[in-house]
Amino acid sequence: MKIEITEILSIDSTDIDPNITCTGCKACCCKLEVILISDTGVPEEYIGEDQWGGEVMKRLDDGWCIAVDRETLMCTIYENRPWVCREFEMGSYECVEERQQM
Repeated sequence: MKIEITEILSIDSTDIDPNITCTGCKACCCKLEVILISDTGVPEEYIGEDQWGGEVMKRLDDGWCIAVDRETLMCTIYENRPWVCREFEMGSYECVEERQQM
């Protein structure tokens, strides 16, 4: 089952900018390094190793997360996505910061 990026993120914080949505985004959050800090069932073929030996989501040569379908911008492992992806909130401070760097 594929879920749109907009469905990945829950909005329940007063610090969220309601004017920002994933709809017009180029998925900049899907270009961040994702450190795997808990077991969510990410398939082994999506897991790489960082320079310190920690587990991270693999990324393609252009920096995009290997689990993102580039045509639909949907997560192909949504049910098993990393903890960080579950917590990253659309319109949050972190989201706004990443958008400004694009």
